[in-house]
Amino acid sequence: MVYLMFTSLWPLSTLYFIWLVTDWHTPERGGRRTLFVRNWRVWEHFRDFFPVKLVKTAELNPNKNYILGYHPHGIMSAGAFSCFSTESCGFAEEFPGVRPCLVILAGLFRIPVLRDYIMSAGMCPVSKPSLVHLLSKNGKGNAVVIVIGGAAESLASSPGLNTVVVKQRKGFVRLALELGADLVPVYSFGENELFKQVIFSEGSQSRKLQELFKKIMGFAPCLFVGERFAFLPYRTPITTVVGCPIAVPKRVIPSEEEVDHYHQLYMEALFKLFHEHKVKCGLSKSHELQIT
Repeated sequence: MVYLMFTSLWPLSTLYFIWLVTDWHTPERGGRRTLFVRNWRVWEHFRDFFPVKLVKTAELNPNKNYILGYHPHGIMSAGAFSCFSTESCGFAEEFPGVRPCLVILAGLFRIPVLRDYIMSAGMCPVSKPSLVHLLSKNGKGNAVVIVIGGAAESLASSPGLNTVVVKQRKGFVRLALELGADLVPVYSFGENELFKQVIFSEGSQSRKLQELFKKIMGFAPCLFVGERFAFLPYRTPITTVVGCPIAVPKRVIPSEEEVDHYHQLYMEALFKLFHEHKVKCGLSKSHELQIT
């Protein structure tokens, strides 16, 4: 778009940037999802590459709102994208009346053109104004999908590891209490198997540089390799299991005790979900879930 400013097509860029200014706050007001983009045929090929499968364990009432905590982040959160930002895995058929919305880094919505694409796929920023709008000003039947572990969890992504970062992350629980949204744990088996990552030990200079970059930019620079020139992910099945909802009351100002209580219930539900489905999803009985 910047390059076009210096060509005979400069009016296109000018008009787009005018549009960008007027449309700047749309991502935090529910975005602009379109079924046309979510139903693209290419998403079926994306799903079948791994393949990705969505597993339902309980009903989600379309008259309520939900916060779905997605684990683990992995390198690319392929299961989250395929299941919740496209229609390829059949979310609408499994959970009729519920609209999923994957929330991602707010900075991505400041990139021209890309912002319009990711909004059309139903994604929104993972920011307080955006989450409040989705869960309190957009009616009922909203399922906001948050990758709880974020960048910190991506640094622990490697084949054979089942590590989630959630012990000190209570903001999503506090928000659920403030808005009366039920909590739903989601675990994606196979997400950590897509790439082989170089994991630096805690306290090493390389790990400190990763942490510094994450603090400044909001995402972590992972060193990983896949197959086919180390670019493509390994073709490993991904099974995304949606757990049972945890009923959460609405509190205008939740107490710390309430936040801790529902946070503990969430971690216990996530732990139970992992162990109930790990064998059916390709892991051995000896695999454990490490919650940090």
